Amino acid sequence: MPESRVPGTLSPDTLIERVRLFDPATGLDAPGALLIRDGIIADLGGGLGRPDGAVVVDGAGAVLCPGLVDMRAQLGEPGFEYRETIASAAVAAAFGGITTLACLPDSRPALDDPALVRLLRARGEETGSLTILPYGALTRGCEGQDLAEIGLLREAGAVAFTDGGRAIASARLMRRALAYARGFGARIVQHPEDPSLAEGGTATEGEMATRLGLPGIPAAAEAILVARDIRLAELTGGSVHFAHVSTGEALALIRAAKDRATRNGGFAVSCDTAPPYFDLNETAIGAFRSFARLSPPLRAEADRLAVVAALADGTIDAIASDHQPRDADDKRLPYTQAAAGGTGLATLLAVTLAQVHGGQLTLARAIALLTSEPARLLGSEAGTLRHGAAADLCLFDPERAWRVESGTLPGKAQNTPFDGRALEGRVLGTWKAGRRVFGA
Repeated sequence: MPESRVPGTLSPDTLIERVRLFDPATGLDAPGALLIRDGIIADLGGGLGRPDGAVVVDGAGAVLCPGLVDMRAQLGEPGFEYRETIASAAVAAAFGGITTLACLPDSRPALDDPALVRLLRARGEETGSLTILPYGALTRGCEGQDLAEIGLLREAGAVAFTDGGRAIASARLMRRALAYARGFGARIVQHPEDPSLAEGGTATEGEMATRLGLPGIPAAAEAILVARDIRLAELTGGSVHFAHVSTGEALALIRAAKDRATRNGGFAVSCDTAPPYFDLNETAIGAFRSFARLSPPLRAEADRLAVVAALADGTIDAIASDHQPRDADDKRLPYTQAAAGGTGLATLLAVTLAQVHGGQLTLARAIALLTSEPARLLGSEAGTLRHGAAADLCLFDPERAWRVESGTLPGKAQNTPFDGRALEGRVLGTWKAGRRVFGA
């Protein structure tokens, strides 16, 4: 986007003009401009004048929305810096229009110490481009045995509690966690996959796995744990959130539970999904494509369609990148030995927009799932354009075409399941607290 400086007195003001202002949180969808002053949104709408000395960005009709809020991502730090660092993840996030990111606690060491939670928040601020909202470890070391110090972690800034990619297998422990967290107004985030059924599996059980000779994970492993934890949330009055939901059966259970919670109250259920589960199906593993080995695994086409429907009808509350960086050595192995996981920061917006282009989602619903809805779940003030809010912004052209190519993506990790995918929708500029962190 071209920038010009209006003659006059020097000023830190930035005016982004000729844009489509778009904010699902307030219902805003109109042509106009937005003025940034001292890192906040000072004004927005039609007919804004150019302040003397302001930097002017010509949006050329692109969409200006809140910076994306990614509610589920792994970071390489601490412990796995060879896969990703906070600095490299921040570069990838800015490329993808993400300005706020909730990081998982299953690092090395796990985020089960209040000092580590505070450190991750501070490291995010140091990037100058990304707010990091750490999840606290639900159990010590994310090992699923003893509850971590939820109260102290919450006080230190943990936004919710989870063991990341590990499910809480014990129903007794999960019941205690839900009851205990309720006292702190905290949400428990579960990886919904029964570990005893998933152990050793690498693909969804069925015809595809059989044909390839791969050990299978029954799709029911997801629904079984979802059903159990919904019942435990009702029993305790707790708040449970299911991450990267990928099956129609689990979504039907969540849909019914939300209806009961609305009618009867006393507990809360929410969920998110990730782009692979509404854009790809199990055929993407093809000839043992290790980039497409994910956790949970890619599902049958019927499940993919169920995820798309649940995005549209409100059953799914948010879309997360589910960014799981892996080193080349983690993936350049036989399929069954390769590490599960895929990168997602750079492709989050564009893959979501594919559902808009296909008519399955409105643009308002898609952007809400990436901004205001995850912000609500995380208790963050991000995800909206309003006067006085931090100027965390994403400028994108929904029609700009590009191709995902592993090896050319920003950030350290390149293990994308979308390698070779042609997409429409490209971020042109990202601003964090009024400072441009991506774009010309």
